Amino acid sequence: MAMLTVRNIPDQVHRALRMRAAQHGHSMEAEVREILESTVSPAGRVKLGSLLADLGRQARLTDQEFAVFEQVRDRSPARPVNFE
Repeated sequence: MAMLTVRNIPDQVHRALRMRAAQHGHSMEAEVREILESTVSPAGRVKLGSLLADLGRQARLTDQEFAVFEQVRDRSPARPVNFE
């Protein structure tokens, strides 16, 4: 895990964080982690795999139609990128 140091937090923000942590039964550090995580990783975000699975369900492909994708799929190993 990475570490983060935040300097020059205003006193009123520090007090508010301390009170919020106490209300939730957390340390200030745990409270800040929770705030950061909920801010940058919102619960409503859609993951690519879930989105693709949903699209597949909406398409209502038969097993026979889906099998076509498996037949044309390139199974050869990927070649490394060459920048020369």
